[in-house]
Amino acid sequence: MSKVWLITGSASGIGKGIAHAALAAGDQVVATDLDLARLHDVFGACGDQVLSLHLDIRDQAQAHAAVSACIARFGRLDVLVNNAGYGQFGPFEEIDADAVERQFATNVLGTFNVTRAALPTLRQQRSGHILNMSSNGGFKGVAGASMYSASKFALEGFSESLAQEIASFGIRLTVVEPGAFRTDFLDPRALKLASGSIPDYDDYRASALAVFAARNHRQPGDPARLGNALVRLVNEPVPPLRFIAGADALSVVNAKLTAVAKETAAWLELSLSTDFPTHQEPTA
Repeated sequence: MSKVWLITGSASGIGKGIAHAALAAGDQVVATDLDLARLHDVFGACGDQVLSLHLDIRDQAQAHAAVSACIARFGRLDVLVNNAGYGQFGPFEEIDADAVERQFATNVLGTFNVTRAALPTLRQQRSGHILNMSSNGGFKGVAGASMYSASKFALEGFSESLAQEIASFGIRLTVVEPGAFRTDFLDPRALKLASGSIPDYDDYRASALAVFAARNHRQPGDPARLGNALVRLVNEPVPPLRFIAGADALSVVNAKLTAVAKETAAWLELSLSTDFPTHQEPTA
Protein backbone atom coordinates (compact mmCIF):
# COMPACT_ATOMS: atom_id res chain seq x y z
CA MET A 1 0.00 0.00 0.00
CA SER A 2 1.29 3.45 -0.85
CA LYS A 3 2.23 5.82 1.96
CA VAL A 4 1.54 9.48 2.64
CA TRP A 5 4.58 11.52 3.67
CA LEU A 6 4.76 14.98 5.24
CA ILE A 7 8.26 16.38 4.80
CA THR A 8 9.48 19.69 6.21
CA GLY A 9 12.18 21.60 4.37
CA SER A 10 11.34 19.92 1.06
CA ALA A 11 12.41 22.56 -1.45
CA SER A 12 16.07 21.60 -1.53
CA GLY A 13 18.80 19.33 -0.23
CA ILE A 14 18.00 16.23 1.78
CA GLY A 15 14.30 17.04 2.07
CA LYS A 16 14.00 17.29 -1.69
CA GLY A 17 15.90 14.01 -2.11
CA ILE A 18 13.56 12.22 0.30
CA ALA A 19 10.47 13.64 -1.37
CA HIS A 20 11.57 12.55 -4.85
CA ALA A 21 12.40 9.05 -3.58
CA ALA A 22 8.96 8.73 -1.99
CA LEU A 23 7.29 9.90 -5.19
CA ALA A 24 9.33 7.45 -7.27
CA ALA A 25 8.07 4.69 -4.97
CA GLY A 26 4.48 5.63 -5.82
CA ASP A 27 3.76 7.40 -2.54
CA GLN A 28 2.03 10.75 -1.95
CA VAL A 29 3.90 13.69 -0.46
CA VAL A 30 2.96 16.82 1.43
CA ALA A 31 5.99 18.96 0.67
CA THR A 32 6.45 21.91 3.01
CA ASP A 33 8.95 24.73 3.12
CA LEU A 34 9.29 28.41 3.93
CA ASP A 35 9.65 29.09 0.19
CA LEU A 36 6.38 28.10 -1.48
CA ALA A 37 7.47 29.40 -4.90
CA ARG A 38 10.50 27.16 -4.81
CA LEU A 39 8.29 24.19 -3.88
CA HIS A 40 6.15 24.83 -6.93
CA ASP A 41 9.27 24.95 -9.11
CA VAL A 42 10.46 21.59 -7.73
CA PHE A 43 7.15 19.71 -7.57
CA GLY A 44 4.87 21.58 -9.95
CA ALA A 45 4.94 18.79 -12.53
CA CYS A 46 4.00 16.07 -10.02
CA GLY A 47 0.27 16.71 -10.19
CA ASP A 48 -2.05 15.32 -7.54
CA GLN A 49 0.71 13.19 -6.06
CA VAL A 50 2.10 16.24 -4.22
CA LEU A 51 0.54 18.89 -2.01
CA SER A 52 2.90 21.85 -1.61
CA LEU A 53 2.43 24.01 1.48
CA HIS A 54 4.15 26.99 3.04
CA LEU A 55 5.19 26.05 6.57
CA ASP A 56 7.20 27.90 9.17
CA ILE A 57 7.77 25.12 11.69
CA ARG A 58 8.28 27.70 14.44
CA ASP A 59 4.54 28.49 14.21
CA GLN A 60 2.37 25.95 16.04
CA ALA A 61 -0.78 27.02 14.19
CA GLN A 62 0.88 26.50 10.80
CA ALA A 63 2.08 23.05 11.88
CA HIS A 64 -1.44 21.98 12.83
CA ALA A 65 -2.81 23.48 9.59
CA ALA A 66 -0.29 21.48 7.54
CA VAL A 67 -1.32 18.20 9.16
CA SER A 68 -5.01 19.07 8.69
CA ALA A 69 -4.41 19.83 5.01
CA CYS A 70 -2.59 16.49 4.65
CA ILE A 71 -5.56 14.60 6.09
CA ALA A 72 -8.06 16.57 4.03
CA ARG A 73 -6.16 15.82 0.82
CA PHE A 74 -4.93 12.25 1.33
CA GLY A 75 -7.00 10.90 4.24
CA ARG A 76 -4.07 9.78 6.37
CA LEU A 77 -0.44 10.39 7.35
CA ASP A 78 2.07 7.56 7.36
CA VAL A 79 5.52 9.15 7.50
CA LEU A 80 6.50 12.43 9.12
CA VAL A 81 9.98 13.68 8.22
CA ASN A 82 11.22 16.46 10.51
CA ASN A 83 13.92 17.72 8.19
CA ALA A 84 13.71 21.53 8.28
CA GLY A 85 16.55 23.22 10.12
CA TYR A 86 19.87 24.98 9.73
CA GLY A 87 23.29 25.22 11.32
CA GLN A 88 24.54 28.09 13.47
CA PHE A 89 28.33 28.14 13.27
CA GLY A 90 31.11 29.94 15.07
CA PRO A 91 32.80 29.77 18.47
CA PHE A 92 30.20 29.80 21.24
CA GLU A 93 31.64 32.94 22.79
CA GLU A 94 30.99 34.87 19.57
CA ILE A 95 27.35 33.78 19.17
CA ASP A 96 24.82 36.19 20.64
CA ALA A 97 21.81 35.09 22.68
CA ASP A 98 19.31 35.91 19.91
CA ALA A 99 21.13 33.60 17.49
CA VAL A 100 21.10 30.81 20.08
CA GLU A 101 17.35 31.21 20.56
CA ARG A 102 16.74 31.17 16.81
CA GLN A 103 18.76 27.96 16.45
CA PHE A 104 16.73 26.17 19.11
CA ALA A 105 13.43 27.71 17.99
CA THR A 106 13.90 26.08 14.59
CA ASN A 107 15.83 22.85 15.11
CA VAL A 108 14.25 21.85 18.43
CA LEU A 109 11.01 23.71 19.13
CA GLY A 110 10.03 23.62 15.46
CA THR A 111 10.40 19.84 15.43
CA PHE A 112 8.32 19.70 18.62
CA ASN A 113 5.57 21.77 16.95
CA VAL A 114 5.23 19.54 13.89
CA THR A 115 5.49 16.31 15.90
CA ARG A 116 2.86 17.50 18.38
CA ALA A 117 0.56 18.36 15.47
CA ALA A 118 1.00 14.92 13.85
CA LEU A 119 0.81 12.63 16.87
CA PRO A 120 -2.98 12.68 17.40
CA THR A 121 -3.49 11.43 13.84
CA LEU A 122 -0.79 8.77 14.16
CA ARG A 123 -2.19 7.61 17.50
CA GLN A 124 -5.72 7.36 16.09
CA GLN A 125 -4.41 5.33 13.16
CA ARG A 126 -2.29 3.17 15.51
CA SER A 127 0.43 3.39 12.87
CA GLY A 128 3.02 5.70 11.40
CA HIS A 129 6.73 6.43 11.30
CA ILE A 130 8.54 9.59 12.40
CA LEU A 131 11.95 10.33 10.91
CA ASN A 132 13.82 12.99 12.87
CA MET A 133 16.75 14.30 10.88
CA SER A 134 19.72 14.78 13.18
CA SER A 135 23.38 14.78 12.16
CA ASN A 136 26.64 13.09 13.07
CA GLY A 137 27.06 16.41 14.92
CA GLY A 138 24.15 15.27 17.09
CA PHE A 139 26.11 12.21 18.17
CA LYS A 140 29.50 13.84 18.63
CA GLY A 141 30.05 17.49 19.42
CA VAL A 142 31.73 19.52 16.68
CA ALA A 143 34.10 22.39 17.43
CA GLY A 144 32.81 25.60 15.90
CA ALA A 145 29.27 24.23 15.79
CA SER A 146 28.43 24.07 19.49
CA MET A 147 24.93 25.48 19.06
CA TYR A 148 24.12 23.29 16.07
CA SER A 149 25.40 20.22 17.90
CA ALA A 150 23.53 21.23 21.06
CA SER A 151 20.27 21.50 19.12
CA LYS A 152 20.81 18.10 17.50
CA PHE A 153 21.79 16.49 20.82
CA ALA A 154 18.50 17.83 22.20
CA LEU A 155 16.66 16.32 19.23
CA GLU A 156 18.30 12.94 19.84
CA GLY A 157 17.37 12.87 23.53
CA PHE A 158 13.82 13.87 22.67
CA SER A 159 13.62 11.20 19.98
CA GLU A 160 14.94 8.36 22.15
CA SER A 161 12.41 9.22 24.86
CA LEU A 162 9.48 9.79 22.50
CA ALA A 163 10.12 6.50 20.71
CA GLN A 164 9.42 4.68 23.98
CA GLU A 165 6.28 6.71 24.70
CA ILE A 166 4.62 6.01 21.35
CA ALA A 167 5.74 2.45 20.61
CA SER A 168 2.60 0.90 22.11
CA PHE A 169 0.50 2.87 19.60
CA GLY A 170 2.23 1.23 16.65
CA ILE A 171 4.19 4.42 15.87
CA ARG A 172 7.86 3.97 15.03
CA LEU A 173 10.56 6.58 15.28
CA THR A 174 14.01 6.70 13.73
CA VAL A 175 16.71 9.29 14.31
CA VAL A 176 18.66 9.80 11.08
CA GLU A 177 22.30 10.87 11.47
CA PRO A 178 23.67 11.98 8.10
CA GLY A 179 27.28 12.86 7.54
CA ALA A 180 28.21 15.51 4.97
CA PHE A 181 25.71 15.52 2.09
CA ARG A 182 26.00 17.49 -1.12
CA THR A 183 23.45 20.23 -0.47
CA ASP A 184 23.47 24.02 -0.07
CA PHE A 185 24.13 23.66 3.68
CA LEU A 186 27.61 25.23 3.41
CA ASP A 187 26.76 27.88 0.81
CA PRO A 188 27.76 31.39 1.96
CA ARG A 189 24.12 32.50 1.60
CA ALA A 190 22.94 29.64 3.80
CA LEU A 191 25.63 29.67 6.48
CA LYS A 192 24.69 31.33 9.75
CA LEU A 193 27.90 32.66 11.27
CA ALA A 194 28.58 34.22 14.66
CA SER A 195 28.10 37.97 14.78
CA GLY A 196 30.92 38.54 17.27
CA SER A 197 34.58 38.89 16.42
CA ILE A 198 37.00 38.11 19.25
CA PRO A 199 40.65 38.37 18.13
CA ASP A 200 41.67 35.22 20.01
CA TYR A 201 39.45 33.24 17.62
CA ASP A 202 40.69 34.87 14.38
CA ASP A 203 42.93 31.98 13.32
CA TYR A 204 40.34 29.37 14.21
CA ARG A 205 37.61 31.26 12.34
CA ALA A 206 39.72 31.61 9.21
CA SER A 207 40.58 27.91 9.29
CA ALA A 208 36.92 26.91 9.69
CA LEU A 209 35.79 29.12 6.81
CA ALA A 210 38.48 27.63 4.59
CA VAL A 211 37.23 24.13 5.43
CA PHE A 212 33.64 25.13 4.63
CA ALA A 213 34.70 26.56 1.26
CA ALA A 214 36.73 23.45 0.41
CA ARG A 215 33.90 21.06 1.29
CA ASN A 216 30.99 23.02 -0.21
CA HIS A 217 29.32 20.94 -2.95
CA ARG A 218 32.08 18.34 -2.64
CA GLN A 219 30.47 16.39 0.19
CA PRO A 220 30.37 12.61 -0.34
CA GLY A 221 26.72 12.07 0.58
CA ASP A 222 24.07 11.87 -2.15
CA PRO A 223 20.62 13.17 -1.07
CA ALA A 224 18.90 11.00 -3.68
CA ARG A 225 20.52 7.84 -2.34
CA LEU A 226 19.64 8.83 1.21
CA GLY A 227 16.05 9.30 0.10
CA ASN A 228 16.02 5.80 -1.39
CA ALA A 229 17.48 4.38 1.83
CA LEU A 230 14.78 6.03 3.94
CA VAL A 231 12.00 4.77 1.66
CA ARG A 232 13.36 1.29 2.24
CA LEU A 233 13.72 1.89 5.97
CA VAL A 234 10.08 2.94 6.54
CA ASN A 235 8.98 -0.26 4.83
CA GLU A 236 11.08 -2.48 7.09
CA PRO A 237 9.10 -4.53 9.65
CA VAL A 238 11.60 -3.66 12.40
CA PRO A 239 13.27 -0.33 11.57
CA PRO A 240 16.18 0.98 13.66
CA LEU A 241 15.94 3.64 16.33
CA ARG A 242 19.09 5.22 14.91
CA PHE A 243 20.17 5.21 11.26
CA ILE A 244 23.67 6.42 10.39
CA ALA A 245 23.97 7.71 6.82
CA GLY A 246 27.32 7.84 5.07
CA ALA A 247 30.82 6.46 5.57
CA ASP A 248 31.99 9.68 7.22
CA ALA A 249 29.15 9.55 9.77
CA LEU A 250 29.92 5.89 10.50
CA SER A 251 33.54 6.81 11.15
CA VAL A 252 32.51 9.56 13.59
CA VAL A 253 30.10 7.29 15.46
CA ASN A 254 32.52 4.37 15.72
CA ALA A 255 35.36 6.63 16.91
CA LYS A 256 33.19 8.10 19.66
CA LEU A 257 31.91 4.69 20.78
CA THR A 258 35.50 3.49 21.07
CA ALA A 259 36.62 6.61 22.95
CA VAL A 260 33.68 6.47 25.38
CA ALA A 261 34.27 2.77 26.09
CA LYS A 262 37.98 3.43 26.76
CA GLU A 263 37.31 6.40 29.03
CA THR A 264 34.56 4.57 30.92
CA ALA A 265 36.89 1.65 31.61
CA ALA A 266 39.67 3.97 32.77
CA TRP A 267 37.46 5.61 35.39
CA LEU A 268 35.32 2.60 36.31
CA GLU A 269 36.59 2.24 39.88
CA LEU A 270 35.97 5.90 40.71
CA SER A 271 32.51 5.75 39.08
CA LEU A 272 31.52 2.79 41.25
CA SER A 273 32.88 4.48 44.38
CA THR A 274 30.03 7.02 44.39
CA ASP A 275 27.34 4.47 45.42
CA PHE A 276 26.47 3.54 48.98
CA PRO A 277 28.37 0.40 50.00
CA THR A 278 26.42 -2.73 49.12
CA HIS A 279 27.61 -4.50 52.27
CA GLN A 280 27.85 -2.74 55.59
CA GLU A 281 30.87 -3.51 57.72
CA PRO A 282 29.86 -5.44 60.87
CA THR A 283 29.80 -3.33 64.02
CA ALA A 284 31.54 -4.44 67.22
